[in-house]
Amino acid sequence: GVEVGPQPQGVIRADILDKMRKIVQHGLDFVQLFNEGKEFPPCTIEVFKIMEKVDYPRNKNDEVIAIIHPKLQDQDWQPVNNGDPLFLTLDGQVIAYQGDCTVYPTFINEAAYYEKKQAFVKTVKMNLTAKHIRSSV
Repeated sequence: GVEVGPQPQGVIRADILDKMRKIVQHGLDFVQLFNEGKEFPPCTIEVFKIMEKVDYPRNKNDEVIAIIHPKLQDQDWQPVNNGDPLFLTLDGQVIAYQGDCTVYPTFINEAAYYEKKQAFVKTVKMNLTAKHIRSSV
C-alpha cells in the first residue's frame, strides 16, 4: 500500500493525489525494468526509522494537560534537539525534548491519532545501502 499525506480526513487534495500517482508509477516502472533484466547499481537512501510513539502529557486522571508547542506544530520531519520545545501546558509552561540525539517528529498533532494517545512519532534519520540487483531471467 501507499499512504501519502498529510491531509485532513474526508478531504481529497489534487497535489497529494498527484504525488501518490507518481510514486505508484515509479514503482511500476521499476518492476517493468527489473523484469526486463535491467541492472540497478548500488545506492544509498536516507530514511527515517520510527523509534517510539509519544503521548500528550497527562495527569493522574489520564487527562491531557499540554498541547503541541507552536514551534513544533507543522514541523513534521524537521530536526528536534535536546532542549527544543515539544509541548505547552495549559498554564503556559514549556515541556522540552530531553534526549541525547536529534530526532525527527512526524504525524505531529494528527487528529486521527488523538484516540490512540499519540501526539507524534519520534524518528531518527539513517542511511540504507542496497547492493546492485538484476533479475536472473
